[in-house]
Amino acid sequence: MSLATLSRILVIGGLLLLAVSWWQRYALPAPAALKPQLVREPVQVPTAVTPFKTTVGGVTYTVKPMYEYELWGLVVSQHDTSTWWNWIHEASHDHLNVMDLCVVFGDNVKTGAYAGLDYSSGQFVCYVQASSTAKWQAFSMSALSNNHLLSDRLSVTSRLRGVRVGDQVRVRGYLAEYSHQHGFAFTRGTSITRTDTGNGACETLYVEELEILARGGGPWRLLYPVAWVMLAAGVAVWLAAPIRLR
Repeated sequence: MSLATLSRILVIGGLLLLAVSWWQRYALPAPAALKPQLVREPVQVPTAVTPFKTTVGGVTYTVKPMYEYELWGLVVSQHDTSTWWNWIHEASHDHLNVMDLCVVFGDNVKTGAYAGLDYSSGQFVCYVQASSTAKWQAFSMSALSNNHLLSDRLSVTSRLRGVRVGDQVRVRGYLAEYSHQHGFAFTRGTSITRTDTGNGACETLYVEELEILARGGGPWRLLYPVAWVMLAAGVAVWLAAPIRLR
């Protein structure tokens, strides 16, 4: 096999693998692949933990825990607040909210109603779209939550930012309000019920523990970087071929 032929095989194969793996790496798992814990409703109980202060990014926050909270869910959408286009958190000096995870659980897992819907996240919102009235009617909005996740510990923050769409997770911490006085008065609250909608319906959770129960994406998430390696190798062989064939 000539170097030119090998180069074409690597480049074409890399492009095909890149396209498929990019599309499939965040595909949601089928209902049969979900952990049994995900049918649980979130557990919420009052807490005796008193308000405390913490400093992140040079800003001192007051965190007021309201309820102990534990959630099992399938991540259907996410928003990393460190992304370049996230201007609202930056303008609000909000460095404590490091990640938003939109998850489904409970009835949506039991019935499989989450499958076949489209999910996306904005800076504070999780959007859900259905392709038909029947799919929308089968879906329960009370079994979906958009969670603003707070962390002041590097170990927790790094784990939160390692979560991807399609992962199955358990998150434990406190539903909490938080505030600061860094140049202006800032306060963000939390929902304390799963049945509310609209502004203020998101759960704000100070995270004590994050467990990834299962990674999503199947083999495609692993094959995605392999595709880039194949492309790079193909280009390298192509560049070397004219020299070696002289």
